[in-house]
Amino acid sequence: MAITMKTASYKIIRDHDRCIECLVCVRQCSNGVHRWDEDYMCLVSDEAECVNCHRCVVFCPTQALNVVASPLDFKTNANWRKPDIEQIYLQAETGGTLLVGMGNDRPYPVYWDHLLLNASQVTNPSIDPLREPVELKTFIGRKPDTVHFGSEGVEGEFPPQLELDVPVMFSAMSFGSISLNAQKSLARAAVETGIYWNCGEGGLHPEVRPYADRAVVQVASGRFGVSVDYLKSGAAIEIKIGQGAKPGIGGHLPGEKVGPEVSRTRMIPLGTDAISPAPHHDIYSIEDLRQLIFSLKEATEYAKPVGVKIAAVHNVAAIASGSVRAGADFLVIDGFRGGTGAAPLRIRDNIGIPIELALAAVDSRLREEGIRNTVSLVVAGGIRNSADVVKAIALGADAVYIGTAALIALGCHMCQKCYQGKCNWGIATTNPYLTKRVNPEVGARRAANLIRAWAHEIKEMLGGMGINAIESLRGNRLHLRGIGLGPKELEILQVKAAGE
Repeated sequence: MAITMKTASYKIIRDHDRCIECLVCVRQCSNGVHRWDEDYMCLVSDEAECVNCHRCVVFCPTQALNVVASPLDFKTNANWRKPDIEQIYLQAETGGTLLVGMGNDRPYPVYWDHLLLNASQVTNPSIDPLREPVELKTFIGRKPDTVHFGSEGVEGEFPPQLELDVPVMFSAMSFGSISLNAQKSLARAAVETGIYWNCGEGGLHPEVRPYADRAVVQVASGRFGVSVDYLKSGAAIEIKIGQGAKPGIGGHLPGEKVGPEVSRTRMIPLGTDAISPAPHHDIYSIEDLRQLIFSLKEATEYAKPVGVKIAAVHNVAAIASGSVRAGADFLVIDGFRGGTGAAPLRIRDNIGIPIELALAAVDSRLREEGIRNTVSLVVAGGIRNSADVVKAIALGADAVYIGTAALIALGCHMCQKCYQGKCNWGIATTNPYLTKRVNPEVGARRAANLIRAWAHEIKEMLGGMGINAIESLRGNRLHLRGIGLGPKELEILQVKAAGE
């Protein structure tokens, strides 16, 4: 029997007529795929270690490299596919849980692609956003039942709000799961574009403190980095109950990634695993959640909105209702395509529901109970482009979180090996040599460009629908039509079929 059943997933094609043996590919690959063979005096590649991150391909000065899927396959079997067999080989060798990075990549329906937007014709003229203003301003936070206006504007106390120029925020990504340079890039971009970034559960590193007034600080089950100073530094507080990529379980940052900086920021010993328990050990009921929400409000003198993040699971509407009644100022729902630095494969691929269905169910439930107007809804988990944002707003969201899209803007190539800590693009790693590959100035410019581009596209789509403010689209499902959906899916989404 072979020592290992592992075979290469990818095939590296090197054009030797183009290759100048400059060894750039050797220096760029942290996985040790390429090396110079002293015996044969040539470059060789260990394809079994390739993760298809494209780093060597992009940086090859003569474009001599290409990476393609390995043609090696098993005998065709509708039940036993190649990944199923390879995963059993791996578990038979290691006896361990299979880990994976990023969100669910199984071919479940993407409902955004089954929703079509409306456009104005004749009776309701469209708006040209280049000639007329189209407002994207969005406020996140609890809204009062009534507002009184006087000669000098709004009278009385108004609950604290986050003011977004574009209804998009960078989702929670902690220092440790991503590099400090990647986090600084997103923080700077958020400041530049008038949106917010989320520091995740890893605390606030001193180098991102200057951007804290645009930060949502997270309180998770591990309480890493949490102090009164931390809570007061951010613009808002988010209690993380669940995460779309791994509902029902906690988090795990391997000790190898807990270097001096991560250790200091998270307030944990150097080199120890940072394990977030599955539950908050002080929350076992809605009443317990209410106590934590108001403890955080007391600690920050009611000056910041406090939100709750939950994963999109089967009874998400009831959980959302309870969270709102517990005092949450905003609610974050994370769908099963939400990204992560590391998650057990079986959990990621088999638990949770799509964010589109969860959003529709939660918005409908809160409306039925008459409490939708009191809370802001933020959704996450697979938002890929500006059209997804517009559809989410029409389904009932106030704003969206983006994580994977933001990392792709920084250079991520979706190899889904974030948990290995060897990210060749310097994003999902704390290796000092690799993290230098993200220049915060360049990263911030790319992330800000993405937000500005989406803002332009959102205005174009709103204008095409004859809407001059995104507030008018929020929860207006008449601007959506479903295509290729069954009666039950249309009923849950509460949209009509295309043609109706």
